[in-house]
Amino acid sequence: MMKKKSVSARKASLVLFLCQMISALDVPLDSKLLEELSQPPTITQQSPKDYIVDPRENIVIQCEAKGKPPPSFSWTRNGTHFDIDKDAQVTMKPNSGTLVVNIMNGGKAEAYEGVYQCTARNERGAAVSNNIVIRPSRSPLWTKEKLEPNHVREGDSLVLHCRPPVGLPPPIIFWMDNAFQRLPQSERVSQGLNGDLYFSNVQPEDTREDYICYARFNHTQTIQQKQPISVKVFSTKPVTERQPVLLTPTGSTSTKVELRGNVLLLECIAAGLPTPVIRWIKEGGELPANRTFFENFKKTLKIIDVSEADSGNYKCIARNRLGSAHHVISVTVKAAPYWITAPRNLVLSPGEDGTLICRANGNPKPNISWLANGVPIAIAPEDPSRKVDGDTIIFSHVQERSSAVYQCNASNEYGYLLANAFVNVLAEPPRILTPANKLYQVIADSPALLDCAYFGSPKPEIEWFKGVKGSILRGNEYVFHDNGTLEIPVAQKDSTGTYTCVARNELGKIQNEVHLEVKDPTMIIKQPEYKVIQRYGQASFECVIKHDSTLLPTIIWLKDNAELPDDERFLVGKDNLTIMNVTDKDDGTYTCIVNTTLDSVSASAVLTVVAAPPTPAIIYARPNPPFDLELTGQLERSVELSWIPGDENNSPITNFVIEYEDGLHEPGVWHYQTEVPGTQTTVQLKLSPYVNYSFRVIAVNEIGRSPPSEPSEQYLTKSANPDENPSNVQGIGSEPDNLVITWESLKGFQSNGPGLQYKVSWRQKDVDDEWTSVIVANVSKYIVSGTPTFVPYEIKVQALNDLGYAPEPSEVIGHSGEDLPMVAPGNVQVHVINSTLAKVHWDTVPLKTVRGHLQGYKVYYWKVQSLSRRSRRHVEKKILTFRGNKTFGMLPGLEPYSSYKLNVRVVNGKGEGPASPDKVFKTPEGVPSSPSFLRITNPTLDSLTLEWGSPTHPNGVLTSYILKFQPINNTHELGPLVEIRIPANESSLILKNLNYSTRYKFYFNAQTSVGSGSQITEEAITIMDEGKMAMASRQVDIATQGWFIGLMCAVALLILILLIVCFIRRNKGGKYPVKEKEDAHADPEIQPMKEDDGTFGEYSDAEDHKPLKKGSRTPSDRTVKKEDSDDSLVDYGEGVNGQFNEDGSFIGQYSGKKEKEPAEGNESSEAPSPVNAMNSFV
Repeated sequence: MMKKKSVSARKASLVLFLCQMISALDVPLDSKLLEELSQPPTITQQSPKDYIVDPRENIVIQCEAKGKPPPSFSWTRNGTHFDIDKDAQVTMKPNSGTLVVNIMNGGKAEAYEGVYQCTARNERGAAVSNNIVIRPSRSPLWTKEKLEPNHVREGDSLVLHCRPPVGLPPPIIFWMDNAFQRLPQSERVSQGLNGDLYFSNVQPEDTREDYICYARFNHTQTIQQKQPISVKVFSTKPVTERQPVLLTPTGSTSTKVELRGNVLLLECIAAGLPTPVIRWIKEGGELPANRTFFENFKKTLKIIDVSEADSGNYKCIARNRLGSAHHVISVTVKAAPYWITAPRNLVLSPGEDGTLICRANGNPKPNISWLANGVPIAIAPEDPSRKVDGDTIIFSHVQERSSAVYQCNASNEYGYLLANAFVNVLAEPPRILTPANKLYQVIADSPALLDCAYFGSPKPEIEWFKGVKGSILRGNEYVFHDNGTLEIPVAQKDSTGTYTCVARNELGKIQNEVHLEVKDPTMIIKQPEYKVIQRYGQASFECVIKHDSTLLPTIIWLKDNAELPDDERFLVGKDNLTIMNVTDKDDGTYTCIVNTTLDSVSASAVLTVVAAPPTPAIIYARPNPPFDLELTGQLERSVELSWIPGDENNSPITNFVIEYEDGLHEPGVWHYQTEVPGTQTTVQLKLSPYVNYSFRVIAVNEIGRSPPSEPSEQYLTKSANPDENPSNVQGIGSEPDNLVITWESLKGFQSNGPGLQYKVSWRQKDVDDEWTSVIVANVSKYIVSGTPTFVPYEIKVQALNDLGYAPEPSEVIGHSGEDLPMVAPGNVQVHVINSTLAKVHWDTVPLKTVRGHLQGYKVYYWKVQSLSRRSRRHVEKKILTFRGNKTFGMLPGLEPYSSYKLNVRVVNGKGEGPASPDKVFKTPEGVPSSPSFLRITNPTLDSLTLEWGSPTHPNGVLTSYILKFQPINNTHELGPLVEIRIPANESSLILKNLNYSTRYKFYFNAQTSVGSGSQITEEAITIMDEGKMAMASRQVDIATQGWFIGLMCAVALLILILLIVCFIRRNKGGKYPVKEKEDAHADPEIQPMKEDDGTFGEYSDAEDHKPLKKGSRTPSDRTVKKEDSDDSLVDYGEGVNGQFNEDGSFIGQYSGKKEKEPAEGNESSEAPSPVNAMNSFV
């Protein structure tokens, strides 16, 4: 009894101690601060615990860590130190712990199987990774076996066993036929979880010889094929129906153990006729909602993310009309360790206390063990400040030497968890992380939060002051947060000012100032009001605001909480919204939102649109024209026009258009003046001087425009100086010694008075010359002669009339006329890049010698001669223009092995300058074009004569010709390819020792030292021997004889009569025995492709297959016709090349390859391969 009391007392003391313990420091996520503070290592990236690698690729074992100073890395393998320097195949990435094992240069993945662990260490401690188990993936071959045909009675059950080879990871299983089509599955026929194919009952249509099980190994990207299985169903009448019997699982009960968080898969497949239906229940409970799925026609129960609550008995029931069968699976959910509280990093000050807590759960309950810097804590160096109590480590009065990385390991029989957590003891003076003199702005009567982010060890104390010499802030009007923030819950205008934050600990003191401004709130002093408006009326909402003078408000209007319609009827003013001609769709709630950078206010009102009182037979039409136009308030530059609107004709006038006529300059021509809203009947019009105005008004509604009103009285405005000068003034010389000044003349009413003229002035730019001027009239061009060539001039053109000058015009820059450039580009260099491309360089010419606007450079180049033929012929010069002040250019499209010349010329607006000296360059050899022709003559029994012409474009010195040929048999298959090299000086060849009466295909091309050119192809046939030729001749002679033709016609007529008689007798019930043809079923391992159904038997090795002729209609034994199917291999990815192993298994990369050129050796030409289709699967 006394012992029990002492244990309880110890527990109470521990709880009290933990409650009194000082909380650990929080390190702010400030990048600059984190760079300066020392920190033990932390593992940031590592490979998975169970790491299956591809044995054909380099092994990369990841281990990345951070710390201050940066950590160093070491590895153990199978529990002992792994010396990387002694293994030439293993390297460690710089500034990283990641290992790279070089498998692709001779290493073997099997030699590096094992358990690896990484340690990251610096002066503050050591962190360790998980135990990383490295295993190379395996895809073993299927064992060779002799499979006997399955003879099954109709209605019986059947199981076809797959038994795939054991791989790492396990393969994915699927069943197909030899045409690579998915075998159809249903409630009657389905694949089990173990890969076997189950038949609840067989039917005659199940008879076939190509049930093939495939295993796909993802890591090695290979697919293995089992030998085809034959099933023959024989019928017995009548077929006996049977009640359900479970094929899997067997017996009445079974057990299943699954781990927490995994997917639980339970399976029941039953035999029976009719086909049984499967149903699942959980005894004593419900199947979990949202996590339960049925697959494989309800034969598989799938529960995702299982937990201990999913343990229990699950019953599957198979039922048909004859009865039922059931099976109970007892499921137990175990659990690998999982975290309840993972240890977290601890930052302490010297003399402080803290705890590391590591709590995990599992089934069975995991064992907790601690390590310090990767060493079991029991044998780690002692630390008097540390005490271990089960899943907790207690630290008391820590010192800087107490810094370390601790590892918590939670493990049971199903797995383990490993977590690193460091204890970092720091002694740091206070630091304030909030920027100095930061400005905070808030609205009056709202909270103000002034930041003072800080760090220090020990944890600093924070104090706040207002003003430079203010006292410390205290009282209920302030809230002091643990992170240093000062909160003023209700800021007032007098809260504005400077606030000082002071942070101090025993190692120092620091302060920082921030500023607070309190602004007046934004208010809506006149809100929008509820409106009821008749259809086609006008609605207006007001939104008048008051705001702080230092804030800039924006007003947004919304309709039904969305943007206003994009409609010109909605007019948004400074403080109102007007809707013209409202319609029913304008019904809704209109909201005025006022935003500033600190606050936002809003107010809403509802608009209701009602129908106007009904009127009989309303006729809508264009409005009548306005009338009674009157001019009042005549001034020199304005007049007021008023009018009386005509009848609206039941459609409101939306606007009025005002037009004017200038009777002085353009009588009879009306111009647009302005327009005003339909509610306005007067307008103030701006006028120009020296115009005889008449006005007319046009009314507009939704139907259209009214006829114009009668013109108003005329009003002649007084003359005045011109208000504007000519536009588009330019100065461009047409000759080397002149300057042509042009401009756009003013229109009549722009003259403002009689006697319109133009004062044209010019002077040379950057020269202290006086302006030269001339006054002209009725022209828009003036030519200045005797100017220097291409020099800049300042130009201006000013309008004047009898009353005076227009305002001073702006100046423009023009140039006198250009002349041809004086010098040619120098230092022309040519760099030949390849046989068809060269780069030419040149030096720019001095700008003063261009004598005009530099437009670019032209390169003239031409072919002098071909170096292979030494023949000269006239070739037109080619020209390339390079714009701007460029100093190089590319010359494409050159002919190989040729001599070229080029020169370069500078170009201005006048033309081209002199050419640079011709530069000669030569292009290197290229590959030749195809021979000009290939003729095959003089066929004999065993020989053919080939004649050819040299390439039209040899593009170099021909070194030889390459002749390739191969026979083509009666099925259009191509035979072995033979290659012959022929000297370049030959133009014919006699091929001997050929097969008689055989078609050959020839590929012929020329070569230079650079390589082979494009090829030319031909086909030819050797002649038959004399005996066969004579027989063929006789057959042709008989077939052309009249008596033979007559005999054939008589036979055809007799056959037709017999067919008619047979048809008549058959319709009367006659019976005729028909001899059935039976296909001789050969061994499936050597059965050839059937042309009619595209199936095939066993595949031979790749080297046994001969290439197909391109475009051949008859497939070889490696060709698969694409059938119409919804589930073929080609539906699962891109087709690629591959091959079959000796045991018939298929190995193929999933990446695609392009078809090759004419077949060489024993490779396939261009025929499609079944391997391609296989590789397309999944």
